[in-house]
Amino acid sequence: MGRSDLYQKVTRYIQVTVEPDFLENQSKPQEGYFFWAYTITIENTGSETVVLQTRHWRITDGQGRVQEVSGPGVVGEHPRLRPGGSFKYTSGAPLQTPSGFMAGSYTMETDTGEQFDVEIPAFSLDCPHGSQHMH
Repeated sequence: MGRSDLYQKVTRYIQVTVEPDFLENQSKPQEGYFFWAYTITIENTGSETVVLQTRHWRITDGQGRVQEVSGPGVVGEHPRLRPGGSFKYTSGAPLQTPSGFMAGSYTMETDTGEQFDVEIPAFSLDCPHGSQHMH
């Protein structure tokens, strides 16, 4: 059984990998509520230590409605990534349509106080209509 797609992007030695997963048991299609979890791994393949300061998301549903979400850190944390270090977390996103996509960025700060944006790869949220029940 193949797992869901992996999306990957590297900006300035920071590699972001996203794995979306449709959660059938948390969705209510008849009420127009579709819920995905996404697991993100952030890996520092460079030589500078960085701290994740903020996140910015653009969430687009199947009808082209865009929702922008910004905030400090991820899941209440500001992970500090030393060279070779990584941070993994899972969050969720609801849509009113059975498909959509997300993209965004993280703002990182180096120990010297320099800030730069790391791109989060655009990934699609697709509802596997009536497909096999895994889990």
